[in-house]
Amino acid sequence: MSLTIHRIGPACTIQDQGRAGFLDQGLSRSGAADVLALHEGAALLGQNPGCAALEMAGLGGEFEATQPTRIALTGAPMQAVLDGSPLTWNASHQLEAGQRLVIGAALQGNYGYLHVGSGIQSEVLLGSRSAHLTAKIGRAVQVGDALATGPDSGPAGLKLTPAERFSGGLLRVVASFQTALFDDTTLHRFAQTEFRRGARANRMGMQLESGGDGFAAKGQLNILSEVITPGDIQMTGTGNPFILLPECQTTGGYPRIATVLPCDMPRAAQTPASGAIRFEFVTMDQAMALQSAFDAELARLPGKVEPLLRDPHDIPDLLSYQLIGGVISATD
Repeated sequence: MSLTIHRIGPACTIQDQGRAGFLDQGLSRSGAADVLALHEGAALLGQNPGCAALEMAGLGGEFEATQPTRIALTGAPMQAVLDGSPLTWNASHQLEAGQRLVIGAALQGNYGYLHVGSGIQSEVLLGSRSAHLTAKIGRAVQVGDALATGPDSGPAGLKLTPAERFSGGLLRVVASFQTALFDDTTLHRFAQTEFRRGARANRMGMQLESGGDGFAAKGQLNILSEVITPGDIQMTGTGNPFILLPECQTTGGYPRIATVLPCDMPRAAQTPASGAIRFEFVTMDQAMALQSAFDAELARLPGKVEPLLRDPHDIPDLLSYQLIGGVISATD
């Protein structure tokens, strides 16, 4: 065991990249809401981005190291201190046995991630360690749980500049199965509207709000349920759009006006309450090029880590370091 949980937020779960191949059985992929954060943590710790991490929705907790442990902190920036000393976010750190890590509320965005060296070694179910609360696979972590890790070695004290995605912005979308049911005027208005993330949001989906009329499709009450995936933008009966997230249902009958590109889903999931969002339709060829560029950027992340320079004010054992070497006599 490496980290014992003494205090924890209400919606913290273990997540990896999710389980694929079960849509036909009614099980959506689940996995991290911000998959980019998984890759960032893996780059900081020099490990596979498929490793599981602790996803913290808005609030972290208090953790005690029971053995020397490397950690990394990515995703939505949160307040973090180790034995009272602040820790840099988007960086890796070394914890010694007995030290306590406290992670507070998100300062930006929604989902922060705590990674450990070699990844969290929780039970694998259907090929993944990801909790899927709506499907009752796994559960939220609780006080008294211990986050287990496997053998680990490697450096800590590295940092990474994250991609900005914590305040909303532009989401690129492609046409969905029912886009043609919305007339050109409605589609144009949709693309010109500034939406705000509403209060209704969880790992299944997030509501968007805007001024003016809602968005309706022709014959939407006669639409049969079809397969749906994360990123689909469903229009409810009130005309309010919902962006579906990792734990969304696998079928639905609400009309879908568009689908957010996978490479823009981290930005969607991290948009805070009342954060502004706009949509831009792109062609399938453009979408494939954008996704390829995103995938290439993920592959380059390990080469972008750099040493973390610590502020001497934040080093409690500063006097134990040899700060001066090669001393010579001023008179010789």
